[in-house]
Amino acid sequence: MTNAGRAGGPPMTWWAAWAARFSGRRADGAVAAATTAATLGPLLVPAPKAWWIVALGVLASAPVHWRRRAPMAVAVLTGAAMTVMVFWAKPFLPFGPLVAVHTIADLSPRWKRLAAIPAIAAVVGMSLALPGEDSETYRLVGTAFVAAYALGTSARAHRSRTAELAERARRREQEHIAAVAEERARIARDMHDIITHSVGLMVVQAEAGPVVLESDAPRAEAVFGAIADTGRGALTELRGLLAALRAPAAPATEDLGLVQPRLDGLPALTRRSGLDVVMTVEGERRRIPGSLEAAVYRIVQEALTNVRRHAGVRTARLRLRWASEELLVEIADEGRGPRPGRGGYGLIGMRERAAACGGTLSAGPGQDAGFIVRAVFPLE
Repeated sequence: MTNAGRAGGPPMTWWAAWAARFSGRRADGAVAAATTAATLGPLLVPAPKAWWIVALGVLASAPVHWRRRAPMAVAVLTGAAMTVMVFWAKPFLPFGPLVAVHTIADLSPRWKRLAAIPAIAAVVGMSLALPGEDSETYRLVGTAFVAAYALGTSARAHRSRTAELAERARRREQEHIAAVAEERARIARDMHDIITHSVGLMVVQAEAGPVVLESDAPRAEAVFGAIADTGRGALTELRGLLAALRAPAAPATEDLGLVQPRLDGLPALTRRSGLDVVMTVEGERRRIPGSLEAAVYRIVQEALTNVRRHAGVRTARLRLRWASEELLVEIADEGRGPRPGRGGYGLIGMRERAAACGGTLSAGPGQDAGFIVRAVFPLE
């Protein structure tokens, strides 16, 4: 046993390989035994032939045990022995050469198979012509060799088809695993956005509530109403994500009750962000896939969340520019900019969302101050 087998490498790989090899050897032994018995039977019953005729019968049949290792050599040996033997003893069929021809058609490369056809025809014709066989024997033996070759070709095609189907199933399994991984990453990004934006916004509003409660009751009521609205929205999105986790094979998130955000929701998002957001739209809006709309919405949501948490300012700018071949989304602020040593999954998730839609995302300090997140998506 190899070290990999003892250490628990690929499960029972060595055992499976040994079992397959042993099974093949047993099958070859059984074929050789059956072929030898069928060939020697007429040579021993009712009266045994001369020993050298029996020896020729053995040479014309027993070598098929090694047919997988050297099919051409086995065919030459069994065919030559049978050609000599038929001068003194005629079997019902040349079983050894038939098995050898079947193996050539089944296992040999294309050029050997093609080269073997005229050689087989010549040897078979000579073994029938020299003893002076009649036309009926020609038809019987010729049909047997054609059938053996055809059966070998059929076995080869069946094996190739089986291997092709197995490879196709393996690719489908890999695609399924990749799709599941992508779906899990998407759900993780959505979960991150919901928690960081909705829950974070609720915390900010809840902290402001007691401050305005004593001085401005109507404003305090609006703050608590915003908390309730944000919480309900977060719960709705979380329910959709949980439904997606329970049914990961569903083809579309809408079927699971998860309504993806759209561009039409951006104005409401900016109002709920807790920031004073100046939103501008340039160019004529075009129809885009729902997945791209959701990606833009989530990127804007995460960028505004980062502004509120890290920039130290209450204002931000959101710009959407529609061009003939691309959509530009830019979120900028004039805050304190990135702080060294801080990191998280927000920027990673935004880049993943942009890449999933064929776009690119860059994030970094502004020209004068602040921070800019810029995403560019190709449009068909």
